[in-house]
Amino acid sequence: MLQVIIELPEIESIKDKRRIVKSLKDKLIRRYRISVAEVDLQESLGFTQLGAAVVSNSRVHGEKIMQKTMHFIEEECMGRIQDVQIVSERF
Repeated sequence: MLQVIIELPEIESIKDKRRIVKSLKDKLIRRYRISVAEVDLQESLGFTQLGAAVVSNSRVHGEKIMQKTMHFIEEECMGRIQDVQIVSERF
């Protein structure tokens, strides 16, 4: 699982923020075939918190996908990364 808080300093409306967040989510889903959602800060104009998850039978593979996802967010996002957490769970 991945949770990331992104600062979006130049956003002027919630509508613009939602457009940017939706675009980023759609790109992540298409590229990495993961589940992605805006999990918090929906009403905040300057910040968003995204959560992403992948299910795999290999912990190494799942963490590799989350690292690639984080790298993509750093390269593609118009904002600044404020906090990142990558967590693996085994059942």
